[in-house]
Amino acid sequence: MLFFIPKETKAGETRIPVLPEAVKKIVGLGATVQVEAGLGSTLHIEDKAYEEAGATVAGDLNAALAEADVVLRLNKPAGPDGLKEGAIHVSYLDPFFDLDNVKAFAAAKVSAICMEMIPRTTIAQKMDALSSQASLAGYAAVIQAAAKLQRSLPMMMTPAGTLSPCKVFVIGAGVAGLQAIATAKRLGARVEAFDTRPVVEEQVASLGAKFLKIDLGETGQTAGGYAKELTPEQLAKQQEAMGKAIAKSDIVITTAKLFGRPAPKLITDAQIAGMTPGSVIVDMAAGSGGNVEGSKPDEDVVLHGVTVVGDTNLEGRVPYDASQMYGSNLFNFIQHFWNKETNTLELRREDEIVEGALLTHGGEVVHSVIKERIG
Repeated sequence: MLFFIPKETKAGETRIPVLPEAVKKIVGLGATVQVEAGLGSTLHIEDKAYEEAGATVAGDLNAALAEADVVLRLNKPAGPDGLKEGAIHVSYLDPFFDLDNVKAFAAAKVSAICMEMIPRTTIAQKMDALSSQASLAGYAAVIQAAAKLQRSLPMMMTPAGTLSPCKVFVIGAGVAGLQAIATAKRLGARVEAFDTRPVVEEQVASLGAKFLKIDLGETGQTAGGYAKELTPEQLAKQQEAMGKAIAKSDIVITTAKLFGRPAPKLITDAQIAGMTPGSVIVDMAAGSGGNVEGSKPDEDVVLHGVTVVGDTNLEGRVPYDASQMYGSNLFNFIQHFWNKETNTLELRREDEIVEGALLTHGGEVVHSVIKERIG
């Protein structure tokens, strides 16, 4: 079975789908692997490293795509790119906001696996790319904020006087939020966090942070572990209660995303104005509507003297580790569905992972939720 891994084409992308070590593992299963020339150039990895891992280097992109049985990518392509009928394509696909791309894969009779849709179950943890990338993004968010803040994070006692620790407020205690909390604590900051799911309070406390309690009435999380959408009344109450924590914070990191829907607005312009000039907000949801009023995707904007960071690819700030983790997610997916007798990747439709992540197959959109969105 021929696997092909092309270079990423998204502007500004520093990550790649697989490092040579992941290629070696895929080859070890019994697969044939081709990579596009220059695949690892953003990480200064030469083609020779992939050849030593057992891959061949393809110079003709179109020919390689047309021959491939399986194509592995990181970001979504602009359509099936001339893949042959029956081919399998694996990558992020942004299906809720790019239904036309999903239709194109169905029309080409390509089986499209969406890495965002890997279910959050115990058996699928090793394939969960959203979580692996979110963890690195949470780390990078704190590092970016610290670099832009006009203060040091830890308490420092010097002959000239004592510097008090920086105050960090993290909104959302999912994978990204918990990593942001842990990173800020390691750097010596005083950390407070809030999440609409009371169940995460213990996790926040275990990292040495204070959990901000706000009585919002009935909240909770979805079966996939995501926070449920709040009512307008709950959002208003949350914003009011968070206002005091925001005002006294030097760094605020927002991580609130709603899967398949625009992110909720959590911080208002008035709350930004109440912060100390020189403070920093990192809006980790800037690419899906934004948690912060006035934030802009992939821009730093200064509002009332506060820097609002809208970086939509924070994980790309640590591209080597991000690529290593994503490649591991891909390999674990392949290994789970690998038939050792035939040396082929079998998409077992009855498997809950395939049921959750397979968007198109046999010329049809087969994912029930996406099919409903298309109508």
